[in-house]
Amino acid sequence: MSGDAEGLAEFGYELGLLKRIRRSGWWHAGVRDPESVAEHTMRAAQLAALIAAEEGADPDRAAFLALWHDSQETRTGDLPHTATPYLTKPDPRHITADQTVKMPERSREMVRGAVDEYEARETLEAWCAKDADKLEMLLQAVEYRDVGLKRVDGWIDSGRKNLHTETARRIAEAALVLSPLSWRDR
Repeated sequence: MSGDAEGLAEFGYELGLLKRIRRSGWWHAGVRDPESVAEHTMRAAQLAALIAAEEGADPDRAAFLALWHDSQETRTGDLPHTATPYLTKPDPRHITADQTVKMPERSREMVRGAVDEYEARETLEAWCAKDADKLEMLLQAVEYRDVGLKRVDGWIDSGRKNLHTETARRIAEAALVLSPLSWRDR
């Protein structure tokens, strides 16, 4: 068996953990079965593409960056913001380097490059991906509120704060006045 194939298969298995790791902050709000990191990542990537299209950036690249933005949580879990006073935030680039060490060079550099670009926030695509991460959380909070969950205002406020793109700001404001089921009423 090829060592390259083994490294890719091992990383594939590791990425599977993202389907089982729950977004832990929602437990604080009383959500019994919050969405997984993978579920969050899926909608964040889709939103990143939409934001990028509207902002004149590359939608494919923005979505690609969003796909990798939380991949390090296979090693750390999803740490709620309440953990930050007690822990030093691990460097996503360092975790990604460890995760990809056994992979073939092209794949390793592709993943490391995506994480580095996302974390550096020097491209419009990286800002679109970061805004999508925050917007996804805001949408989730509004959805939870719509089914009766209380105490989600902090997530909504956090989702609205520090959005970089005009498109993301407009989406956030629209999301706050629309029903999560408004798409059905066309």
